[in-house]
Amino acid sequence: MTGQLRRFAVPVLLLAAWQLAGSLDWIDATQLGSPWQTMLAFGQMQHDQVLLPSLGISLARAAIGLVLGGGLGLLLGVAVGLTRGAETLLDATLQMLRTLPHLALVPLFLIWFGIGEEAKVALVALGSFFPLYLNTFKAIRGIDPRLLELARIQSLTRLQLLREIVLPGALPGILVGLRLSLGAAWISLIVAEQVNANSGIGFLTMQARTFGQTDIIMACLVIYALVGLFADLLVRYAEKRSAAWQVAA
Repeated sequence: MTGQLRRFAVPVLLLAAWQLAGSLDWIDATQLGSPWQTMLAFGQMQHDQVLLPSLGISLARAAIGLVLGGGLGLLLGVAVGLTRGAETLLDATLQMLRTLPHLALVPLFLIWFGIGEEAKVALVALGSFFPLYLNTFKAIRGIDPRLLELARIQSLTRLQLLREIVLPGALPGILVGLRLSLGAAWISLIVAEQVNANSGIGFLTMQARTFGQTDIIMACLVIYALVGLFADLLVRYAEKRSAAWQVAA
């Protein structure tokens, strides 16, 4: 319990110092609202019935983009990891595309997909693609060659090889890729929602900026941080369960 309390000591002290500075007018409330003002902003957004609908829209965009981009990254990572032919055909091109900062492609996405949902989902999908692709590819190539030789001796089918050796052996690396993809998807969403959006948490942030509502902006930033932290904790929990399962196996 002591270790867990220590983990929260610094955040609590920072919040207390922030609140004290705001109460004593050491910081300009119009530039950086206090934690109490941020809490009141949460209540106001909930009262106006914009908080949960906006959060739901943002989560839906992130989930759809992650499934599309991360799912494709996982499939291609498995294909390239298992076959040299797929690696020769695809990996060099994908590595070249990976060097492009995907957030710089926003103007092109707006031209290609317009200002609707497609551009936002596409940006999230692109951001979540490469972490899962790279980590899946690396994890599969890191599987013990003796296991693959054993599968060959036992004449396992490709499906059996995938189910019994490849996926269990590569699972820790895949989960690392998923964790990174979640972070990239969330960052991509933040950028996407601040470009021609009319809904979502990012839209609330931009609207608050227009009216100088610093407390609303801080509340939206807290939402982004908490959702990102929660998603990261879920994947870390899955990583621990995966490690325990592999040890037991």
